[in-house]
Amino acid sequence: MQLPTAVSAPLLKSIINFFFGFLIPKPDSTPKELTTPIHRIRPAMPTLHWNGKHLSPPAPATLIQDSVLYPNGRGYPKTRPDGRVILGDNLAVMTALLPEYEGRINLIYADPPFFTNRKFSARVGRGEDSRKPSKWKLAEGYHDSWTDLDAYLQFLYERLTAMYRLLAPNGTLYLHLDWHADAYARVMLDEIFGAENFINEIIWAYHGPSPIKTAFNRKHDTILSFAKNKEYVFNADDVREPYSPNTVTTFKSSRKAGFGKVPDLERGKVPEDWWYFPVVARLHSERTGYPTQKPEALIERIIRASSNKGDLVADFFCGSGTTALVAAKNGRRFITCDESERAVQTARSRLADTASVFSFERDLSITSEIALKSKKIKVNVSGGYINLDTSLDVDFWEVDPDWDGKMFKSAAQAQRHARSGELPLELKIKIGGKVCIRLVTVEGKQFQLNI
Repeated sequence: MQLPTAVSAPLLKSIINFFFGFLIPKPDSTPKELTTPIHRIRPAMPTLHWNGKHLSPPAPATLIQDSVLYPNGRGYPKTRPDGRVILGDNLAVMTALLPEYEGRINLIYADPPFFTNRKFSARVGRGEDSRKPSKWKLAEGYHDSWTDLDAYLQFLYERLTAMYRLLAPNGTLYLHLDWHADAYARVMLDEIFGAENFINEIIWAYHGPSPIKTAFNRKHDTILSFAKNKEYVFNADDVREPYSPNTVTTFKSSRKAGFGKVPDLERGKVPEDWWYFPVVARLHSERTGYPTQKPEALIERIIRASSNKGDLVADFFCGSGTTALVAAKNGRRFITCDESERAVQTARSRLADTASVFSFERDLSITSEIALKSKKIKVNVSGGYINLDTSLDVDFWEVDPDWDGKMFKSAAQAQRHARSGELPLELKIKIGGKVCIRLVTVEGKQFQLNI
């Protein structure tokens, strides 16, 4: 009897496999080289493909410790650093950190370039009229320029994969993008983390002028959050906010207003996945001048929700240093990194206002030109005070009061006030031996004076 054509072929294949399959050695199903960062079997999911997609970690950065900063002398000179500020390419830096930190970072916030294909300038002057952009002093900030989308996706893929490896088993990643590339990133994160580990698509809404005349104004960013595993940190009570007055009034007048669900009016609510925080505008007290700076309140909600005190928080796209700053203020340890000298110097100066001791490191391949003397700088040391006399437009200066000629231990720091532009030219400090002073101008020039 002839079997129906629709079933005969599969049935015949099954019979052959049953009787003869045991005689044929089965090939090794394990790939010789992993083409994805995932080491476990996942259901078939759509994946993103582009020209040149691959994973080949670069040579790790060779990190050397340049200095240790003790804000306001806290713990000088023995306290171990709570954080690390690193100058270097973030992929090479992450590769270098893997032996020590793989599976140990509790929270990563990533704010990479957005694929805008623009160049962003930093405002380096202070104290000038913020309402007159034509009079600002500008310097190079960072480039968000790409040959094509393939190059950008490969850039993102390599770094997100490294972040996945660095995250602790209960860790969380927050990836901050906008409309230019967030759709691609969502598919990429599904591949790396697994779609089952998606937590939230958060909308950060803000206001401001827009040049768009042919569509609705684009006034939001997208923050994608993914966990390493199902068991992750989320401190709901640490991010609760009050209910609106209308909600409070409604429920106080009628317990049936919520279709049988009565909110805890005293504790407040866990925020929805859309957030409103004002951008860091020209006159904002947080303003550093570094482009695309994120508000502290935005980062604080993320850090308080997805980490605990003492946890390790990382941001490998340092920018103005907001993540490290907020982590330090909230009792977290931190690692932050950027390939821009201006970015890490901005972060250094902001962290000098915290109580967190931290180290400054650099990739050995990156060298900075440091002048050891200048006729434009005069220093007076008298009666426990160090006075700086200079015609240079100094942005930040610091003092090691007992310089050993090897490791710079900053025990006192001075930086321009963000709003007034005033730079303290006098620091009170106990002198222990040889004095070493380091300073950075608003143009990014660095000087070191041994006294």
